[in-house]
Amino acid sequence: MSKKNFKSISTQILVIIGIVVVVNILADQFYFRLDFTADKRYTLSKATRDILESLNEPVTITAYFTEDVPQQLMKVRKDFRELLVEYANASGGNVVYEFVDPSKSPEMEQKAMQEGVMPSIVNVRERDQMTQKRVFLGVVMKKGDEKDIIPVLQPGTAMEYALSSGIKKLSIIEKPLIGYVQGHGEPSRAALQQAMSSLDILYDVKDVDLNNSIADLSKYPTIAIVAPADTFPLNQLENLDQYLAQGGSLFIALNRVEGDFSTAQGKSVYTGLEDWLSSKGLIIDNNFVVDANCGTVGVQQKSGFMNFTTQISFPYLPRIKTFGDHPITKGLEEVMLYFPSSINFTGDTSLAFTPLARSSGKSGTISPPVYFDINKKWGQPDFPLAGLTVGAVLSGTIQGNTESTIVVISDGDFAVNGEGQRPQQQSPDNVSLLVNSIDWLSDETGLIELRTKAVTSRPLDPLEDGRKTFLKWLNFLLPIVIIIILGIIRSQRKRNIRVKRMEEGYV
Repeated sequence: MSKKNFKSISTQILVIIGIVVVVNILADQFYFRLDFTADKRYTLSKATRDILESLNEPVTITAYFTEDVPQQLMKVRKDFRELLVEYANASGGNVVYEFVDPSKSPEMEQKAMQEGVMPSIVNVRERDQMTQKRVFLGVVMKKGDEKDIIPVLQPGTAMEYALSSGIKKLSIIEKPLIGYVQGHGEPSRAALQQAMSSLDILYDVKDVDLNNSIADLSKYPTIAIVAPADTFPLNQLENLDQYLAQGGSLFIALNRVEGDFSTAQGKSVYTGLEDWLSSKGLIIDNNFVVDANCGTVGVQQKSGFMNFTTQISFPYLPRIKTFGDHPITKGLEEVMLYFPSSINFTGDTSLAFTPLARSSGKSGTISPPVYFDINKKWGQPDFPLAGLTVGAVLSGTIQGNTESTIVVISDGDFAVNGEGQRPQQQSPDNVSLLVNSIDWLSDETGLIELRTKAVTSRPLDPLEDGRKTFLKWLNFLLPIVIIIILGIIRSQRKRNIRVKRMEEGYV
């Protein structure tokens, strides 16, 4: 190699090294990333940027993360670190963060637990053996004398919502009030543990008696009525009218019908709210919505001396997957309702009626009373309808001359956990439907968009039995057919070559 060529190659290498160094320096100073995810999971929302820009003093974030963790948890750590970099940049330096590995020393571990971050036990495969390991995946946020904790960041956690809501919680001087109506057989706030734990981040939820004066009710920007069982007196309905006339917002989750598994029967429910809503043009029909896309119930069966439970599809528990284009339902994938009814609007064009949730393309209605026959074979004739509305928003001058809003879900129990030692755990989307509704009615920061901004399951739509059989045989036979065709083609090519070689004059 000549000296000239060697010098040219050396120069090129030095230039490349220089470019790499400069790019790394610029990347460190000007952090950015491109986000091609459908829900912009890795892009800070306007709500987050507004919260960060409004900070008047620094927020210190300490991430207690164990470094030696399984691969899926390493991704959580990486994603969270990158998110914190964006928070620090967007806040103009008012977000300061550090990562601490508590496993480095007993003193660090003790400090993490004193801060409120407890270790989690995860399964780790080492040398072909499954072992358990204690890991820390918690976060402590501090602003002045205030502190908030994220005990565990699991894979799929809505990280931006957890961080932004925590920072906002630290910044709030006085939480807005939310009224929760009691006095008509509604479940207590303790019976909605999941929903209340989310609402408590930004709001102060208080029990409300609708017998109170309108002045007392007006201090609540939103009043929630969930699963009432008893009748509302006329004076309380009049108070609700006055509340709406002053611009109040209502969230109503109402059972128009109910099912009793102990008697296997379903019947109508009447509280007076049905007629009151009807006067606004909102009709909750006296029926059961049934859906081919539904949940299951466990049925006890006996075989010889053995008892076992079989899960049977129960169309009275629709799995709702069709949602309107609305902030309340943005990001929701599936909500299971318990004995919902169809909702219709009969009002005029002065009010805006927006469906939030609809049944599937194979649904129907059944009028009460009904007997739940678990042995019934459901078929296409049972589901002649499609897209029945089971949740909706009504807005406009509903009462008086001031704009107000009502969100109605035709199932009062979809977010209720119950009380006692074994409360029922509701799916995250069920809880989000209630909390998102309250957020949209009450909060103007836009944090509602972040709650469902996380990795969630996207199950395939159910297939007909005939299509399943077709796809099964297609997957089995298609590779065989392709191999046979390729074999025939290859054999024919070889035959043609042999024939050509036998021809006179072949070279």
